[in-house]
Amino acid sequence: MLTAENVSKSYSSVRAVDGLSFEAKPGEIFGLIGPNGAGKSTTIRMIMNIIAPDSGRILFDGKALAEEDKARIGYLPEERGLYRKAKLGEVLEYLAAIKGADRIEARASIDAWLERFGLAEWKNRKVSELSKGMAQKAQFIGAVAHKPSIVLFDEPFSGLDPLAQDEILAAMVELREKGATVFFSTHIMEYAEKICERILLMDKGKEVFYGSMAEIKAKYGRNAVLLEFDGDGSFVAGLDCVASVNAYPRWIEVELKEGTDPDILFTTVAGRLRMRRFETVAPSLHKIFVNLVGSAVEADHA
Repeated sequence: MLTAENVSKSYSSVRAVDGLSFEAKPGEIFGLIGPNGAGKSTTIRMIMNIIAPDSGRILFDGKALAEEDKARIGYLPEERGLYRKAKLGEVLEYLAAIKGADRIEARASIDAWLERFGLAEWKNRKVSELSKGMAQKAQFIGAVAHKPSIVLFDEPFSGLDPLAQDEILAAMVELREKGATVFFSTHIMEYAEKICERILLMDKGKEVFYGSMAEIKAKYGRNAVLLEFDGDGSFVAGLDCVASVNAYPRWIEVELKEGTDPDILFTTVAGRLRMRRFETVAPSLHKIFVNLVGSAVEADHA
């Protein structure tokens, strides 16, 4: 169990983290989400004891992090830190060794991950020869090869193409299924919505929402429709029944005004667009995030 109790951290006059409290449980994927500069990396660095909180405390199974606990933690930092002049396999074996992993078991684990991520033929190549995406996969392996019970990933999808992103998502789900506590930060809501049981949404160092995905949808979800079509749908945003839209080239997420029947929207647009999909949905986490954080920004400006 990873627990934070009223944790705060300031840099000079900037309050990077302001009174955060949360817990991440074994066998759970917990998402720390928010825009760039929200305080996510500072929070993870405090968890890892890289920096100390100004106030509050962080606990592992009810006690402060001890030296012997570090072997059961895996960490992928936002800043990449592989040894570029060394061979990939040697670097990964070294990272596992400093976590106390058995050499033979670690080598087998590393080989399995390299094969899974399509990097087996690069094992004896220098890290400097890897592409950015390959290096990101390699650093993921370095965080998990020693089979930790708690894994912390800071923006793990950086530099990855869509296929590699899906590979990492699947690997994170597998770690959770094996009982690990999976804790990761991201500013991309789609990833959190796909795999997180619970989230902490933060902005400017403060909690905006903390709870399960079901709870945030129930609390902040509104009357929404997913509309996929051919044609020019720019007029939809101006309809009387529409509160707001997230627009893309061939589909839009429409938030209807309170009390509006979705049939009204369907009747209005059916004669003007070639409809491919019209589905009443809970609004996406992205949409909820924009509503919550956008409202906070407007309040600050006011």
